Amino acid sequence: MKKETLLEIILGTIGGLVFAIGMCMGLIPEWDMLGPGIVVGIIGFIILLCIIPVHRKSHPRKEIERKETDWGLVLTWIIGVIGALIMGFGMSKIMVGSPEKMDMIIGMITGVVGLLICVLNYPIYSYLKSNKN
Repeated sequence: MKKETLLEIILGTIGGLVFAIGMCMGLIPEWDMLGPGIVVGIIGFIILLCIIPVHRKSHPRKEIERKETDWGLVLTWIIGVIGALIMGFGMSKIMVGSPEKMDMIIGMITGVVGLLICVLNYPIYSYLKSNKN
């Protein structure tokens, strides 16, 4: 493993954790830390942005060649985003406020459906790619 790749992994892990802690600080009302949470979240985002120059240094650009848009990949991204949003909706139904029993059931079912959409995304892409050839 190259030193730059290890640095990317470390920066990604630390930046992601700091960003997540900042978001928790800002979004959990019981903590009452919106201002400091925003600052910590911004610091985490800046750490994540530091990955860009490290990645560019270790992966220089080759000559740009025009190639077709891989619509299977575009569809896969769209399905992944939709699945993540559905899963996030289910998580928010369970975690926000004091959910009732029906909210918990709807949240769990919706979260599992979103997770399944995300998990099935790669087989969908493999199927589309195999039919393209």
